[in-house]
Amino acid sequence: MKTFITATLLFMSTILVSQTDQRVYDIINTISADRIETDIKKLAAFGTRNTFSDTISDTRGIGAARRWIKQEFENVSKQCSGCLSVFYQKDFVTKDMGTRVPHDAWVVNVVAIQKGTKYPNRYIIMSGDIDSRASDTMDFTTDAPGANDNASGMAGTIEAARVLSQYTFENSIIYVGLSGEEQGLFGGAGLAKYAQNKEWDIIGILNNDMIGNIKGVDGVIDNRSFRIFSEPTNPTDTEKTIKRRRFYGGEVDGISRQLARYVHKNVKTYMPEMNPMMIYRLDRFGRGGHHRPFNDLGYAGIRIMEAHENYTQQHQNIREENGINYGDVVEHVNFEYAAKLTAVNAINLASIAWAPPAPSEVKIGGIVQPAAKFKWKKVNDPTVLGYKIYWRDTTSPIWDHSKFVGDVDNFVLDGIVIDNFFFGIATVGKNGFESPVVFPSEVF
Repeated sequence: MKTFITATLLFMSTILVSQTDQRVYDIINTISADRIETDIKKLAAFGTRNTFSDTISDTRGIGAARRWIKQEFENVSKQCSGCLSVFYQKDFVTKDMGTRVPHDAWVVNVVAIQKGTKYPNRYIIMSGDIDSRASDTMDFTTDAPGANDNASGMAGTIEAARVLSQYTFENSIIYVGLSGEEQGLFGGAGLAKYAQNKEWDIIGILNNDMIGNIKGVDGVIDNRSFRIFSEPTNPTDTEKTIKRRRFYGGEVDGISRQLARYVHKNVKTYMPEMNPMMIYRLDRFGRGGHHRPFNDLGYAGIRIMEAHENYTQQHQNIREENGINYGDVVEHVNFEYAAKLTAVNAINLASIAWAPPAPSEVKIGGIVQPAAKFKWKKVNDPTVLGYKIYWRDTTSPIWDHSKFVGDVDNFVLDGIVIDNFFFGIATVGKNGFESPVVFPSEVF
């Protein structure tokens, strides 16, 4: 009888964790392309947002742009009874810090924190870049409206704050405008170091850099596909961990890759019309983005961006040559597409912020046995429903299979040979939301 009751409870729990949450659909439907359009036009209208441009004017330059962004976050906070803590985080850069620094200046980020009710020191971050550039990155006076690169990502971040601020979450969410991206990722590096010094527990950062273009330089037009760039392993891994991977696997299972898989799965669940493309690379070939400084310090970070770039509209002075219109102007931005990618971010911010912490000390065993065995340290939280084991073919980019195993700290997958799959474990809350998957770090 006891076995029957246990099996029944496990079956009912499995049904529960398979359900979707109406609030996530509501978030998608509330994201406004019109508001994003208004914000992109406002940001582009500052003329240039080069990190080293005018900081005094109220209508032109990086100073006016960041003050406007801060005011927008403060307006959002007023609508949610002060739920956002808004502030500047800044670092001083000098000419000797890089070849793209024309003069000494403050690199100023605009940060808005929505504190979690249960885990206020655990943060999931969405970022957009404030700054723009002309053809010559050292030219801080020429018009560089940066409508897509990256007013689109910044506008999406502000819009996500507007929508998600109407909800409460167990974990904290940070919405941030980062500066100095075009000069060497200074803003991201500054905030990552700030987080480290404050001992923030960062779940991950979703870096949004160019989310508004649907027509590629190759002529392809696509308003549903987008790319998720993620690093395969953690750059902070120890030599011991690197050596162990040779024998136990994990070459594509770092924390950033697990965050990317989380986003992919969530989008396929709630936005099946979209086509998330898992790109197995830190960023575009030979290029970088503001998630990298977080990766460098051991935090999970991914880049979300359009699938088809148009290089005639990036890092270009506004001009016409040989019948081609160069320049990153508003006319090239598709606001509905930017809203879709904003929704991609918003539903993942919400899902992670509603989810319990991931299990720790995940271990795997089962060498030369007809079963895969697992042990882990449970999360001390009464709202945890239990744990889910994921596994996939070693050549599969996403988790193919899963099994909810209840509120236990160990489990044996009978009939699953450890040699043929990769495995991971996630925590499942009673509200149905899951943590990112944790790849086993030890063998027993």
